[in-house]
Amino acid sequence: MTETSERERRKSEQLPLQFTHDSARGRDDLLVSERLAAAVSIVDEWPAWPSPVVVLAGPVGSGKSHLAHIWQQKSGAAAIHPLAGSDAAAIAAGAPVLFEDADRRGFDEAELFHVINSVRQNGHTLLMTSRLWPMSWGVELPDLKSRLKAATVVEIGEPDEELLAQVIVKLFADRQLYIDDKLVGYIVNRMERSLGAAQDIVERLDRLALARGTKITRPLVAEVLNDFGNSTVGDRDGD
Repeated sequence: MTETSERERRKSEQLPLQFTHDSARGRDDLLVSERLAAAVSIVDEWPAWPSPVVVLAGPVGSGKSHLAHIWQQKSGAAAIHPLAGSDAAAIAAGAPVLFEDADRRGFDEAELFHVINSVRQNGHTLLMTSRLWPMSWGVELPDLKSRLKAATVVEIGEPDEELLAQVIVKLFADRQLYIDDKLVGYIVNRMERSLGAAQDIVERLDRLALARGTKITRPLVAEVLNDFGNSTVGDRDGD
């Protein structure tokens, strides 16, 4: 088969309807490694936090969203986006609040300042997630800078190979698929080191194998990894 016809085959290949594989995102499903220990501890210790405002900081695909989801379920927190004219500060007066991707989504500095004040005055808590530490957010409002300096920042590092292997095995198991340890190692040694990438790769392998009616083999894995190597993988939180 020529290279051109192979590309055409891939374009025309019909993937089946994607069934929902709810990735288990509860506390008992969390794979805890050294890099996650401090972040998991802060979630588990709520509401006995060292300060009313906590920031989980880590790279894309490091697991911030998973931990934020666990905390939201535990605390009953409301999701907010502190923009001018929003009711974020009013919501924070009545319940714990969650603001995800603070550095990426942006916010109104005055509104976030009011949210933090509301949390402090009413005995509630605010959890924020970010790729960067708060001091790198480019905040100009002096009062907000002061509030962010008082926040507890917990950093999450990139996942190591052992954790990635465990995550991949779990993701396949969620789909009732079980693959050889050597194949897992092959994937881990060649993929982007992020939980988001692991989820994307496993999802693509599952759908492609189903579409072709084949098992997940090393050539199929190599094909998928090559495809991801030529595009952006794991551009999400992870997960």
